[in-house]
Formats: sequence, structure tokens, C-alpha cells
Amino acid sequence: MSERGIPGRTRWVRGAGKASILLALSAFVPAAGAAPAHTVPDTLEQRLQACVVCHGEEGRATPDGYLPRIAGKPAGYLYEQLRNFREGRRRNATMSRLLANLSDTYLHEIAGYFASLDLPYAPPQQVGASRASIGDGEALVRRGDPSRELPACAACHGETLTGVRPDVPGLLGLSRDYLVAQIGAWKNGLRHARAPDCMATIAQRLTPHDASAIANWLASQTVPADGRPASSFADEPPIECGSISTAEATPPTAPAPAPASASTSASASASANGSTIDRGAYLARLGNCRGCHTESGGAAFAGGRPIETPFGTVYGSNLTPDAETGIGGWSSDDFWNAMHEGRAKDGRLLYPAFPYPYFTFVTREDSDAIFAFLRSLPALRKPNRAHALRFPFNRQASLAVWRALSFEPARFVPDAQRPEQWNRGAYLVRGLGHCGACHSPRDFLGAALSSSELAGATLPAGEWYAPSLTDPTQAGVADWGANDVVALLKTGRTAHASTLGPMAEIVFDSLQHVSDADLHAIAGFLRSLPQDDVEAVASAPPDPAAMRRGRDLYDDRCASCHGDEGQGATGAIPPLAGNRALTMTSPTNLVRIILDGGFPPATDGNPRPYGMPPFAQFLGDEELAALATWVRNAWGNRASAVTPLDVLRHR
Repeated sequence: MSERGIPGRTRWVRGAGKASILLALSAFVPAAGAAPAHTVPDTLEQRLQACVVCHGEEGRATPDGYLPRIAGKPAGYLYEQLRNFREGRRRNATMSRLLANLSDTYLHEIAGYFASLDLPYAPPQQVGASRASIGDGEALVRRGDPSRELPACAACHGETLTGVRPDVPGLLGLSRDYLVAQIGAWKNGLRHARAPDCMATIAQRLTPHDASAIANWLASQTVPADGRPASSFADEPPIECGSISTAEATPPTAPAPAPASASTSASASASANGSTIDRGAYLARLGNCRGCHTESGGAAFAGGRPIETPFGTVYGSNLTPDAETGIGGWSSDDFWNAMHEGRAKDGRLLYPAFPYPYFTFVTREDSDAIFAFLRSLPALRKPNRAHALRFPFNRQASLAVWRALSFEPARFVPDAQRPEQWNRGAYLVRGLGHCGACHSPRDFLGAALSSSELAGATLPAGEWYAPSLTDPTQAGVADWGANDVVALLKTGRTAHASTLGPMAEIVFDSLQHVSDADLHAIAGFLRSLPQDDVEAVASAPPDPAAMRRGRDLYDDRCASCHGDEGQGATGAIPPLAGNRALTMTSPTNLVRIILDGGFPPATDGNPRPYGMPPFAQFLGDEELAALATWVRNAWGNRASAVTPLDVLRHR
């Protein structure tokens, strides 16, 4: 326990789910008489159903062609684009969410699978363009325009325009709309590649007529009988391009395992060689410091990540040892004051988006180790971005009032009546892990309520609900075995549960690297939490017409993976029958998952997870509401109906 007992009202903002321990948990409790699980093939084709729902069967492209063909593209190119989506160089919210928690190794496998597919191409598109436009397009594709420093498309994309292995894509077999959209994305800065970004340079030199003409000609051409990419360039490419020959030829090696840790003392989490820096690196990983202090696609710990709060946007700061923009001028005392007191080196009060109301419980030894690790990083000059908070929340005086009401520095004091492992778990959950930042409800000023520690809360943007860890109908794990809890935290799934959404990010970036000893400590503490005495709340029977429509949609869209009776597939697809994530009072997480789909995190224990397809593009609000209502009330599940308005709120 702390000197003040359970941590009081703390932290008025939450870092977009960055530091949660159990969020978007698909917690399954077997229902009596549940149907036996069915099986799905253990193949990449089955695991990648999330891709082909949009990109067409086997990646052949959708009938309208706007979502492009990926079958047969060079593996290096596909891998590079998957990384670009994951790291923000290409902007597509659906793709970014799907790929956010997949490893480089798995991206290599995905790219290799689709590159290996040698499938027939559809007939060319009838574009209805003028003869002049077609002719201008052919000239630019074949010869370029030296007067404007425009190289021929064929010089890089191959004489037959079917691409060059391993990095350059073919341009034939794509729709006119897709081609125009991509040229526009390059031109307007919505799509990027590794420097030097050759396509961005070329796109700036193209006029709207050029872009239309090129797309018209390419879309109207028949793909050669042998549409596979060439094995090499006929001549050296005429322009330097960062994305060519930069994709790794082989998958990266797996990260080294995290050091063991079991004791409540700081020395318990030391690495094998006892290095303070190594111990600090482990603790920073456990606290997921990188999550909030790394911008998408940016350098680690250099700051810039936007964190949405109910009061505006806070930006993660630069934690590298740059003297001017980072913490290069800080001492270990300065860092301790930030962690323990919530004050910067210059005395400014820090906004509690930096979770010092939880870090105040971190020991001085652990704080010094984290600081030593941060000081060992390369110094990166990146000015911190000013927060965008509304008045009066952007004033130090307002923050001082909030602190007087909601924050008091404290220290962690072990409970002498509890075993050492329990105290270690309490220290990690209530301190460095700052689980309550997401899972504890807030007062009107955004401070966590000490009377409802870990009782569940909706995240600031409203996209996800962090379920209660004290409610057996939500994410309470008092009746789980310790090994099941540890498996979920470390791998992102168990035989009966999977993590999606923000929780998948926490597992991917942080928890999979935490030692088994610390995970068992966390599990022991969570399993010991008093569970609420929850009374069943009667809800009106769902509309029979909506149930029929939902059942038909389920049979058509979902049953092949989740089973006719919602029983799931052992080791692959979580069951829906008896699944607490479906029947919580709030349908937020269920609606979010159906809209966005996603993959559980790729971890050492689950390196090639099965994907859930996104249905936002294919189901209207009424359809999705009917489907959600069906799965919340089928196979013995009982919950309130989901309305089209509920779905619209999350679009």
C-alpha cells in the first residue's frame, strides 16, 4: 500500500490507451453446453483473411479496382509498403490499425505470401479518355519529358511495366482511379517513402493533365502474358530512390528476452549482467515510455506523439539526451522530481498526461536506472511541440489548482501482510505500469476516483472502453488461472481469449518483453482484486427483425471463422459464445472491432496471428447494429441491443 493507501484521484488524461494492462480484453468464460470448437486451416491464407476482404480473393483486387491488386507484386515492395502504413509514411487509417502491432518478421511473411501468387489479371479498364490524353500518357510513360526532368516511368518500373524485383511495383493491372489517387497522394504529401523520396519529387513536376493522362494510358493496357516482375533493371534507374534496395533481404532476428525479475526491490528487475542501463531499459519497456514519447514513424524517445485528452492535445516530449531539446541538461535529481513530484527541471508543473500521479510510487533506484538508460540513447535534436490545450487548462495556475485537489507525492510502502510477489505486482500495477490511467473512472476534472480503482472507463476519444478489472462480467480475472493471465499478457492470446485494440499495442510494445516473474506478480495482484457483486440488469428483448438480419449477416460474414454456434476455432479464433467482451453494458469495443478489424499482437508466443477483417466499408450502420445485436444475444449471450446511432458514434 502507499502512504496514502490506494492511489488517490490521479491523472486527468490517458495516453490513448498507451499504458493499459488489460484493455479491449476478449475475456471468454465457457458457457454451459457450449458447442465444440471447430477448426480453421493453419495457413497464411487463412491468417490473412483480414487482407483479402478488401484486396479481393487472393489479393486479386476488388471489382472496381480502387483497392489495388497485391498478388504478384515484388516482395520487397510489399514489405516496404506494409512498413510505410505501419509507421505513418502512407496514410490509411484502416491499414495503419491492422498493421500497428505486427512484427517486421510477420510483415516479411505477409509480403512473401502475396508476392508468390501468380494469378491471371483482369481485362484492361475501359477508361473512356480522348485519343490525345492516351497519347500524352504513353509518351510520358515510355519516354518521360527531359525538359521538365521527368524520367520515363518504364525506366524504373521495367520495360514491360510489370515491376522489377525485389522493390519496384508494376504499374499495369491497376485502375485509373487508384493511379490518380496515388499520384495525388505523392504530390500532396499524403504518401511518403524512405529518403530520397523519388516519387514525391517526380509527382511535384506533374500537372493534373499529366497525372490523368498517365493513369488513362496505364489503366487501358493489357498486362503481358508473363506479368511477373523482371529480375533486374535493363539499365541503372535514372533517379536515386530511397525505397529501392532498402527492404531487408531476410527477416530481422527476434529481440533478446527480457531480464528476469521477481522481487519488490529495484534490484529484482536487474538484467543478468547487473548493468544499471540494462535495468533502466527493462523498466522503461515495462512502463511503455516509448509509446507516448515516440511519434509514428519517428525516432524512438524523440517525442512528438499527439495524446488526445478531454481538454485538448498533449504532445510527448523528447527524452533523448540532446542538450537543447531533450533531457541532456537534466540531472538524476531533476528526473526524479519529474517522476515523483511532476515538476520539470525549470520548476514548471507538468501536465498529468505524463503519468506522474502513478510514477510518484516508483522508487528512486528505479527512477535513476530509467534515467541512466535514457541518457545512454543517441542525442536527437527535435524541438518539443507546444501542447494544444483549451483555456483555462493551458495555464499553470489552473494546473496548480488541479494538483492541490487531486495530487500529492507519495511512496510505495509494501503491505507486510502480503507476500513479496503480491507487493511486486501492486508496485508495478499502481506505479510504473499505471494501469489505472486507463481502467479507473474519472471525476469531472479528469482525476481518477480512488473509490473506484480499476473499475473501468471510456478512453478520452471514446473509441474504446477499458473494462473493469473488478467486475467478473467484464475483465475481472479472479477466477482465471495465473498461467492464463500471464499468457494473455505475454502473447496477446490464450486458448479462450485474444487482445485487440489498444491492449494489443501494450502487449506488442511492452508486456511481451516483461519477465515471467513480473508477469506472474502482476497476475497475482490482479487476481486478488475484490470483485464487485454485480446484479444482472434486465434489458428489453431485441427486435426480432434485427435479430434475423443479424443472424443472416453472421452466417454470411462470420461463421466460417467463428463457427456456426459462435464456438471459435481452438488456438486461432476466439469464441463468441459466453464471451464477456461482447456482453458488457457498453458495446463500444465490439462495435470498434467489427468496424476496424485487427490482428492480435505478433509476439514470440503468437508470431503469426490470425486477422479479423474490417467491415466498416462493407456494412452500413443498420447492418452492423443488427450483427452486433445478434452476437450479443445468441448462444446464451444476453445484452442490450445495439442501435444504428451507437454505430454512427464510432464511425
